[in-house]
Amino acid sequence: MRKNITIGLMIIICFTLQNVLFRSITFGGIGPNLMVVLTSSFGFMRGKKNGMIIGFFSGLFMDIFFGSALGLYALIYMYIGYTNGAFHKIFYPQDIKLPLILIAGSDLALNLITYCLLFLLRGRFHFVFYLSNIILPEIVYTIAVTIILYPIILLINKTFDQTEKRSDQKFV
Repeated sequence: MRKNITIGLMIIICFTLQNVLFRSITFGGIGPNLMVVLTSSFGFMRGKKNGMIIGFFSGLFMDIFFGSALGLYALIYMYIGYTNGAFHKIFYPQDIKLPLILIAGSDLALNLITYCLLFLLRGRFHFVFYLSNIILPEIVYTIAVTIILYPIILLINKTFDQTEKRSDQKFV
């Protein structure tokens, strides 16, 4: 129960930070995507199921506050969580290279899917402009923030693991 409340609070905190704090310190109108960082991190740390659940609720927050169609971002973030969950078996907490690569890839995938569904289908074919002025700067900014945010998420995940181990030992 505490784990679910903590994860819910993390989603709310990341959403608030992304849309309040980082909106005021954007570079060229671009801010980091903390929801991708959270979804990807829990995907490869906890597995496909947890990645999907956190991705769904992260995307639902984005849909409710910013989406044009309810469920679009929830579905995209859910797939991001699931895809990152596939890397759970090769995840090592000490190595930061895999998380950075997966988070950058997830942010790239999110932006490409968003471009295809929200811009390309409406006849806006300025992909090079979108890539160079929105996608790549957002990936760089997201990775820079990930370097700071990732150790916090990793610490929370270790706390979850220790709590689960202690509760398993009580019942043995």
